[in-house]
Amino acid sequence: MTAEGESLDPRTRYFRDTTKSIIARNESPDVGFETSINVYRGCSHGCSYCFARPFHEYLGFSSGLDFETRIMVKPDAPALLRRELSSKKWRPQLLLLSGVTDPYQPVERKLGITRACLEVLLEARNPVGIITKNHLVTRDIDLLRELAAYQAVAVNISLTTLRNELQRVMEPQTSIPARRLAAVEKLADAGVPVGVMVAPVIPGLTDEELPAILNAARAAGASWAGFVALRLPYAVKEIFTAWLEQHFPDRKEKVLNRIREMHGGRLYDSRWVARGKGEGVMAGQLAALFQAAHRRAGFPVDGHPVLVTHHFRRPSDSAQFGLFQ
Repeated sequence: MTAEGESLDPRTRYFRDTTKSIIARNESPDVGFETSINVYRGCSHGCSYCFARPFHEYLGFSSGLDFETRIMVKPDAPALLRRELSSKKWRPQLLLLSGVTDPYQPVERKLGITRACLEVLLEARNPVGIITKNHLVTRDIDLLRELAAYQAVAVNISLTTLRNELQRVMEPQTSIPARRLAAVEKLADAGVPVGVMVAPVIPGLTDEELPAILNAARAAGASWAGFVALRLPYAVKEIFTAWLEQHFPDRKEKVLNRIREMHGGRLYDSRWVARGKGEGVMAGQLAALFQAAHRRAGFPVDGHPVLVTHHFRRPSDSAQFGLFQ
């Protein structure tokens, strides 16, 4: 593994996803977007807590090792995106890159599918939101800067801890914390709107870092910050519990008990809003800690940029892409 989290695990295999559409839609009221683009299914980052793991079971793979080492890639994504944005049926709106797995996981350095999608979005001037754990996003600053000129981009860097020793075992194929902060600084210096998502916050393991993370993010140039509490749907409960047993056996029961406190005695509550924030005393304390740290770090009350659609123009649907060469 490199410091940038860009190494390719030799165990990982990549499969071509022949999907015929690329824009996914959801009606969840607590995620902040309606449409998204997922150019990769599965994620080699290896985060034990990832809520997206169960989606891999729809492909006939497991939520465990398969999710990390059997990655579906969509080389036709840019052409599909161009076609869908060119359609008169498309109503210009925010597209998230991506709603499930990281668009800048290690193989993106080689394939460049996310970059090609950004080129289409720039041509269309369609607003895009990005969330990633990897410094690789800075590769595309040229495109992001142009999108910013049309008020059409916001980048979120996911930052869960400042401790390298924790990041190495919790998110093994991601950029180290210092590199993520460096990405925030580089994007901010380029005039690209950038913020930080502390996601997930793991009660009993990473919640104590909230003030330090927000201070570091603000110092690096982040204009906004948010947080999401740990979510453990379906098989993720067992995967995360086994990870705790392996790496933090002394904290295992403390962490699990605090999660249960936030979800009515269960490890997961699937209800909207409650699933990402929790309820009860523990959830209230976490929210209060975040709000106090957010204020003390000097974040604006509403620092998130307003993205607009009035610059949108339908791209030509005749361009050809030489992908997967």
